[in-house]
Amino acid sequence: MRRDEKAIRDRVVLEAILGRARVCRLALHAPDFPYIVPMSFGYRDGTLYFHSAPSGRKLDLLQADGRVGFEVEDCAEVLPGGSACQWTMRFRSVIGTGRVHFIDETGEKVSALEIIMAQYAPGEFSFSPETVAATTVFAVAIEEMTGKQSRIPDANS
Repeated sequence: MRRDEKAIRDRVVLEAILGRARVCRLALHAPDFPYIVPMSFGYRDGTLYFHSAPSGRKLDLLQADGRVGFEVEDCAEVLPGGSACQWTMRFRSVIGTGRVHFIDETGEKVSALEIIMAQYAPGEFSFSPETVAATTVFAVAIEEMTGKQSRIPDANS
C-alpha cells in the first residue's frame, strides 16, 4: 500500500469491518475481462459464505476457476470540500483473495445460510427443505486480506 498510514493490519479490526459490511463484491475470472458481482454474504472464522440461484454466469465462472478476489467496506461517506479537488471519502475497507468451495450437504448449507442471515439480523431463522435444496451455497476460504482506512477517527470501533 502506497500510504502506510492508511493500512489496517490488525486482524480484529479487519474482522470487525467484515462483520459490519452489508455487501461483498466478488471478482471472478472471466475469459476476457474480470467479472465483479455484488452479493449479500456472511462472515465467520476466516470464511465468507454466499447463496445463489442454481445457475448463471457467476456459477459458471466459479466452477471453471474458483480463485476470487473480494472487497467490502463500511463507514463509507462523502466529505465535501471547499473546491472540487478537496472532496474526499471516509471509509474502511477490506480486500482479499480466496478460493471457493461449494457446499452440498444439507446441514452444512443450513449452517451457512444461518451465518448469512446473522450478518443482517439477530435471531433464529428456519429454512424449508425445498428452499435449501433449490439454493446453491458456496464459501470462500480467505487466503489473504488487507485493510485500508481514510478519515476514520478511531480504527478500532
